[in-house]
Amino acid sequence: MRRRRPEKRQILPDPVYGDLMVQKFINNLMSRGKKGVAESIFYGAMEVVGSKTKGDPVEMFHKAMDNVKPLIEVKSRRIGGATYQVPIHVPEHRSYALATRWILSFAKSRRGRSMAEKLAAEFIDAANNEGGSIKKKDDTHRMAEANKAFAHYR
Repeated sequence: MRRRRPEKRQILPDPVYGDLMVQKFINNLMSRGKKGVAESIFYGAMEVVGSKTKGDPVEMFHKAMDNVKPLIEVKSRRIGGATYQVPIHVPEHRSYALATRWILSFAKSRRGRSMAEKLAAEFIDAANNEGGSIKKKDDTHRMAEANKAFAHYR
């Protein structure tokens, strides 16, 4: 028998922008419990985005996240000895988690000076529908499209 799932923790919005998505992103950016470092990286990136685009950095962040969020993905299902890649719809919380993970991983792998500048560059690229994280989303969608024939195994 499966044990019960732990209840979801309530996350408070971030202090600077008062935005819940920003706080979740900072929590994902944080490593080894160093939230102050994560916050300084994120807010530094927001300053760079604001100075480069001359617009609202939080709006740019939201646009980047929406552009990277996948709508469908493939999941392996084993049916009668064969494993099929079955396309499934991605729930909202998982699409946000995937988008965050992809943006952070591609920002880390970029060449650049500081993590804040690399993150800012990835946000700007994602908001303009280009860059590594957008390519990853397109690959995920392409994979699901190619395996549409197995959708009835859902």
